[in-house]
Amino acid sequence: MEKYLFIVALLFPFVLIGQSISGTVSNEQGEALIGANVYWLSTNKGVSTGLEGEFNISTEGITSNYLIASYIGYQSDTLDISNQDMISFNLVSINTLNEVLVKGQRDGVSISDLNPIKTEQLNQVELGKAACCDLAGCFGTQTTVKAHTTNVITNSKELRILGLSGVYNQVLLDGLPMIQGLSYTYGISATPGTLVDNIFISKGANSVLQGYESISGQINVLTKDPDNTEKLLLNVYLNSFMEKQVNVNYAFTKNKWSNLTAVHSVQEANKIDGDGDNFLDLPLLTRYMVYNKWKYGNENEWGWNSRIGGRLLSEQRIGGQSHFDITEDKGSSSVYGQTVDIMQPELWTKTAYRFDDVQSITLFASGLYQDQNSFFGTVGYDAKQTSVYANIQHELDRDKINVKSGLSYRHLNLQEAISFSSNILERSYDGNYQRLENVPGAFIESTSSLLEDKLVFIIGIRADHHNQFGLKTTPRALVKYDLGPSTIARANIGTGWKTSNLFSENIGLLVSSRDIIFEEVLEPEEAINYGANLTQKFNNATENLSGFFSVDFYRTVFQNQIFPDYDTDPRKAIISNFRGTSISNGFQAELYLRILKRFEVKTGYNYLDVYRMIGEVKEDLPFNSKHRILTSVSFKPNSEKYHFDANLHWHGPQRLPNTSTNPLIYQRPDYSDSYTLLNAQFTYNFRKFEIYVGCENVFNFRQNKAIISWEDPFSPYFDTSSVWGPTRGRETYIGVRYKIASDQNL
Repeated sequence: MEKYLFIVALLFPFVLIGQSISGTVSNEQGEALIGANVYWLSTNKGVSTGLEGEFNISTEGITSNYLIASYIGYQSDTLDISNQDMISFNLVSINTLNEVLVKGQRDGVSISDLNPIKTEQLNQVELGKAACCDLAGCFGTQTTVKAHTTNVITNSKELRILGLSGVYNQVLLDGLPMIQGLSYTYGISATPGTLVDNIFISKGANSVLQGYESISGQINVLTKDPDNTEKLLLNVYLNSFMEKQVNVNYAFTKNKWSNLTAVHSVQEANKIDGDGDNFLDLPLLTRYMVYNKWKYGNENEWGWNSRIGGRLLSEQRIGGQSHFDITEDKGSSSVYGQTVDIMQPELWTKTAYRFDDVQSITLFASGLYQDQNSFFGTVGYDAKQTSVYANIQHELDRDKINVKSGLSYRHLNLQEAISFSSNILERSYDGNYQRLENVPGAFIESTSSLLEDKLVFIIGIRADHHNQFGLKTTPRALVKYDLGPSTIARANIGTGWKTSNLFSENIGLLVSSRDIIFEEVLEPEEAINYGANLTQKFNNATENLSGFFSVDFYRTVFQNQIFPDYDTDPRKAIISNFRGTSISNGFQAELYLRILKRFEVKTGYNYLDVYRMIGEVKEDLPFNSKHRILTSVSFKPNSEKYHFDANLHWHGPQRLPNTSTNPLIYQRPDYSDSYTLLNAQFTYNFRKFEIYVGCENVFNFRQNKAIISWEDPFSPYFDTSSVWGPTRGRETYIGVRYKIASDQNL
């Protein structure tokens, strides 16, 4: 540990000098244009803008005084540069009377050239390649993130990075940690894809600005801005299980104010039991959500700007045996059912004041309340959570150095009540549980460069004081070096920690007949993550072939980890602090090609070695395929009237929990089978609407009778923890999107 802190400390003194020009590229509304091209006239020397539209371009060896910025769908702009080191481009969209003239196609996935953090961006082009009914369904075309089912009966999901549980990566909504604690269980499924504008994915230790939790990575989901989206969007979706979804977004702008209102509804499917185990293949889901987002001003202009959002969510999930009746059988010991009722209001804001071109202050704040009432067979689980988050951040951006510093505060009050309507299994974990957390913190992060901006550092550290566990520091360092005009090497190292919310983060514990045994008081989970990656981009002179190749390796070493022990006794889940050797090694290679501007091909390979040492024995953690391959293809003609998208996933064998002491009928293999999934979608664009039809799991692969002791769900051996593959077979769907462009885009 000491040597890592020493490395971080060594990097702080670097000072930045170099011959270059910095600036930003935005549109008429002041919105940052990510991935815009900035280059010197009559040269091939240029850069792409980063996540905030920022760029830094070298002047070494340049004789031209003219700098050009270009972006698809916008008119290029040329500026005469003389004695300037900070400039701003404001690009104007290309307009005709009835439509936007687009002279090219934007890649659906991109990797920033400027950021020391390797960040994959998924935009609406990429998200349109699948139905993306909710956030959990937005990652089917990329390699880094895997959506994993945590409870097959209610279909709760988590997003995994580097083969580790989703609790170790930080999911942000508009830069705010809204999905945590109780909201973790169903939070990613409660965000409709029609509300998502961009998703930014980074692996390993990254920025300290948003907190201390991100151990395996970070997923930042940006919702649509009201002044940069459709005036009206209507999306209607129906799948072969007869689950229905309706989404309506309406946006308007008046003076400096703009507003987006979204309504989201899901209506339950038919009762489907494809494998004859008397359990529903998917829960009966009913959801209503109302979302409202206000925006004032422009963050690139001096003075005030703000985004204020609110959401009200009401959701019910009913799963279990197909003859379960919620009005009569809730908590029954003769008919097994699961019910989840959620009510969740939330508010958030990002409000800033810009003093001048180099200095600003920003407040991030959010508040969330969730009331959840659940039954899992005979286990009653009622929980209430209040969460408050605040982060005030000062930014100073001078010449070659950017420093962000500030204070943060977190409050979590989680109250859980567990009861048994029948306890013939003599389980012992009923009672009231409360977690009260107050965590004030301070942080500073510096971005700097050397060697004419070829070498860029981010150095950050934060200190947080937990009311129960005391002071904890989180240092992190990231570095980027440009090996060539299109070749970038990056490396990062840092620590992370989090407290455990056992039941909400491991909801499957309440589903099975296992007793839950707490061996000791649970302490914070802590880990060191370090890794490196190499990205090679290419774009030939005729632009008939472009893309990138990326390879990376990350290693996570835990000092303390909480992972339920399912192996010691198949009738128990043993909970304790594990301070022995627990390691995740993750290797990924990915190739993305755009051919003739019409075809996109992407293939990625993941190797995950996730294990712990029990004495001298290496024990793989369950539910991780050591080998996983993804290939996706897309075709869109120049007319853009239609596009076809398909992705193929191959999953290698996964280790399963040990059931060798169960009666023979209830035993399962030590490893799962490998399997392949094919998904495809065809979309046809009309003038104001598009129709999309698709099929998920084309080959109709399924893990039949995945639940142990499904014949007797109240026996001591009932267990859903051996689910390793899809359980509902082939799914077809059809949808319609109707759009009216905003006044700004007409």
